[in-house]
Amino acid sequence: MRTRTGAIPTQTHEPAIEVAGRLGPRYDEILTPEAIAFLAELHQRFSARRHDRLADRLRRRFEIGNGHDPQFRDDTRHIREDAEWQVAGAGPGLEDRRVEITGPTDPKMTINALNSGARVWLADQEDATSPTWKNVVEGQLSLRDAIRGQLSFTSPEGKEYRVTAERTPTIVMRPRGWHLVEEHIRFTDRTGRTMAASGSLVDFGLYFFHNAQQLIANGRGPYFYIAKLESSEEAKLWDDVFTFSEQRLGIPHGTIRATVLIETLPAAFEMEEILFELRDHCAGLNAGRWDYIFSIIKNYRGRGARFVLPDRSEVTMTVPFMRAYTDLLVKTCHKRGAFAIGGMSAFIPNRRDREVTRLAFEKVAADKNREAGDGFDGTWVAHPDLIPVAMAEFDAVLGDRPNQLGRQRPEVEVQASQLIDVHIGRPITAAGVHANVSVAIRYLEAWLRGLGAVAIDNLMEDAATAEISRSQVWQWIHQDRATEDGTPITREYVEELIAQVLGEVDRREGDRYDDAAEIFREVALGQEFPAFLTLPAYSRYLIETR
Repeated sequence: MRTRTGAIPTQTHEPAIEVAGRLGPRYDEILTPEAIAFLAELHQRFSARRHDRLADRLRRRFEIGNGHDPQFRDDTRHIREDAEWQVAGAGPGLEDRRVEITGPTDPKMTINALNSGARVWLADQEDATSPTWKNVVEGQLSLRDAIRGQLSFTSPEGKEYRVTAERTPTIVMRPRGWHLVEEHIRFTDRTGRTMAASGSLVDFGLYFFHNAQQLIANGRGPYFYIAKLESSEEAKLWDDVFTFSEQRLGIPHGTIRATVLIETLPAAFEMEEILFELRDHCAGLNAGRWDYIFSIIKNYRGRGARFVLPDRSEVTMTVPFMRAYTDLLVKTCHKRGAFAIGGMSAFIPNRRDREVTRLAFEKVAADKNREAGDGFDGTWVAHPDLIPVAMAEFDAVLGDRPNQLGRQRPEVEVQASQLIDVHIGRPITAAGVHANVSVAIRYLEAWLRGLGAVAIDNLMEDAATAEISRSQVWQWIHQDRATEDGTPITREYVEELIAQVLGEVDRREGDRYDDAAEIFREVALGQEFPAFLTLPAYSRYLIETR
């Protein structure tokens, strides 16, 4: 028998992107041949590294789950100890970020945000958007039209919406995190393997390709919020995406500005390293409070009773581990010339209920007063009526200054143990368990209908708050917790609550409550813990093909 030697021949293919989703009106203005070619280049260059970084996440989560607490890295100590380097800082239109409004990118919400009076609009293709194919593409259309001053909208009732503000907020777009895929766009690599496209690269790529030059001409720039990072290596991947994209479109290096959400436990231990890897493109960090709480639960869900949190309402920004995280963020940002942006209080007003509105204003004012006093340079709100409330608190501290970068917070010394000290000393209540089940199911029902940000019980809920709700239920069951009155929290107990919630909601023909309950059972009552509830929900219910 003869043995062949030498290289084994392999078949190579030209990398390609195929649009598998249905095409609606004007979709061809976003899914142009040139934009599709740009997406193919992004995927060819960066999709393999994306998969490597996601594998790193799994390894790290396994280590933490098996008793290896995160620490500040020894191999990057030289970065933290080098006092010389600074980040790029604010780009044009980002010099004053004292109040930012967040929200999805459908035409009505886009116009409301641009008329809101906020300094910045976080145009959210991530947690505030249900990633239906329609929302993904038509959100891009809304942004494209808005940036060109061409956006208008007429509601089904005949109400017209137009941008009327003399000064509109600077747009900072948030693409989906590295873990999410876009099944309606398929990528074939050089080996001929076809896979779902990266949600991150699709959202970023389409927005940047169509709008970067126009944004610069408008006196601003292509700016992004980067979600769900877990390491400086993931930040480096984004930085390389930015550098390639600038070169590809002939835009000066450093034109892109990114603000990174520190909303995972591993990222809290690498804030300086993340800033360093993105330093040519970085404007700041944001304290993504809700996903951060979710990340704590996810990483420590199996580590015993001392890592179990009480009712979601008791996990406030003033508990020790949250204070440590936010103090460290402000100090780290200002040390490196980066803006520190505060998070979003969930309380929202109700224009039909004066008492609810009064309470929301009071709670939000206290939250923003604390952030401004701690040295944050700006903050988030989720409702236009809250902008004056938040603005007043930051105006009182900032005055005519655009930021607080001069506050270095030398008194802050945060140890690794403080970031994982989750002891709060409050009980789990029956009302708290019921609230988690109710919020998660009601949010999922809306999400399946294409809504990503939903007002529930006078709180603004999005994917992050729903994650807290379902992950707490999972942890309480698996750690054999009981409510304050001694009732064991079991699968059977939660099943009774599911039935109760389904009996409480206003059922209508065509609603998605039964589907939502099934998803909730999978992600909260299953033996395994899905990393994100949106992954099984997306693959089962949101994929549409031609």
